Amino acid sequence: MHPRATRLSPLYLGFALLALVTCWRQNLLFMQDANVDLATGFVAFWPALLANHATTSITIDMFMLGVAVMTWMVVEARRLGVRGVWAYILLSFPIGISVMVPLFLVARERAMDRRPEPGPGLGRGDVIGLVVLIVPVLGFAIWLLGG
Repeated sequence: MHPRATRLSPLYLGFALLALVTCWRQNLLFMQDANVDLATGFVAFWPALLANHATTSITIDMFMLGVAVMTWMVVEARRLGVRGVWAYILLSFPIGISVMVPLFLVARERAMDRRPEPGPGLGRGDVIGLVVLIVPVLGFAIWLLGG
């Protein structure tokens, strides 16, 4: 492995592991407090994000950051030839973006070590996927402006 990937990949993996453990501990405590199973807890989790102005602020902040980062991930994946970018994005919702982005960064480091020249640009599926990802978040943000 290239020195760059050797140096950064363990750091990114550490971020992902810490995020997985700390966030999912809170998720499980949330479900325990609500006395619900995983599926019901997942459904109950989303309205809790809008419980007050502080949680709504953090929620929209994370969603807006998320769409910016996910857009960059798709563009960067195509530029460097990183495979499976949509798996990282889709798994960000049930697992956590703070877990999946560092895992993508590990894949990116490895791709950067392998590929000196840029890969192909975005495909039609990428553009459609990004629109499907971005439009609801922008709609949510605009909807919150009215409330």
